[in-house]
Amino acid sequence: MGASWHPVTTTDTTSLDYWLNWRVVVSAIWVLSSIVIASILIWKYEGSHHHQEEEEIRSQGRRVGTLYDDESWRPCLKGIHPAWLLSFRVASFSILLALLIVDIIVEGRRNLYYYTHWTLVLVTIYFGLGSLLSFYGCLQIFLNKVSPDGVEIKSNSDMEDGSHIGSIAPKTAGFWSYLFQIIYQINAGAVMLTDCVFWFIIFPFLATKNYHLNLTLIGVHSANAVFLLGDTALNSLWFPWFRIAYFLLWTTIYVIFQWIIHAIIPLWWPYTFLDLSSPRAPMWYLGVALLQIPCYAVFSLTMRLKCFLLVRWFPQSYHYVK
Repeated sequence: MGASWHPVTTTDTTSLDYWLNWRVVVSAIWVLSSIVIASILIWKYEGSHHHQEEEEIRSQGRRVGTLYDDESWRPCLKGIHPAWLLSFRVASFSILLALLIVDIIVEGRRNLYYYTHWTLVLVTIYFGLGSLLSFYGCLQIFLNKVSPDGVEIKSNSDMEDGSHIGSIAPKTAGFWSYLFQIIYQINAGAVMLTDCVFWFIIFPFLATKNYHLNLTLIGVHSANAVFLLGDTALNSLWFPWFRIAYFLLWTTIYVIFQWIIHAIIPLWWPYTFLDLSSPRAPMWYLGVALLQIPCYAVFSLTMRLKCFLLVRWFPQSYHYVK
């Protein structure tokens, strides 16, 4: 959701009259509701009392939200070596970082006011962190600590004690892997939101104004989805629905940031539907808040389709996530 054109606001956004009215109150209620819903979901499913130790996983099975250590770097098919996923992530990170730098040079830092560019930064961070985690996994394989399938390799002393690989409980992920999973699911919703809104809503409007797209603008609104879907096709990350909470928080943080900036500096609004001077502002805010649900659902359906196809095509090699 961004373009190198800037709507001009005729209203002084720093005046008290702009903020002290019913439109702002109702719009703030929608924003606050998103924060409350997200907080409830995180507390219910991501709270410390839901953290599972390895013994608990062995006896009770996997709970919603639990992430295993190898899922951040292991491909979903046993025949694919983790080095291939590492290569894809490094290449994706390099291209996205270059695209981000070129976009800032060409369009200037003002483009960072757009939600699209926030998302592009987050997708770039995702592939940067993913590259590090994949490198860590490949290093564990090189040191013979785990197999390419993510199974821990027992030492000779353990084997002499009668231990065997089959008895090893899955190892839960650490902080960086959980952060990686959370960023993945934020990007899932944010990328769908930005690209769909741009190509299906903003672009048709620009076309009527004889606006010509450039390669940078096309890349910013396409490369993020292409690389994220490519990573989705390869990775072993799963997609619990409750983490839509982080996507909701990401969007509300952007909105609150815009409010704070406009309350201090009389700026143009990057998106006209954010302008609180319009009588339709509360309706726009509610509409965008509700739009997050189908955008997140589209990516969730993509994950289900991936699982369905790989189970049918590669039943012996697909690491099915339960």
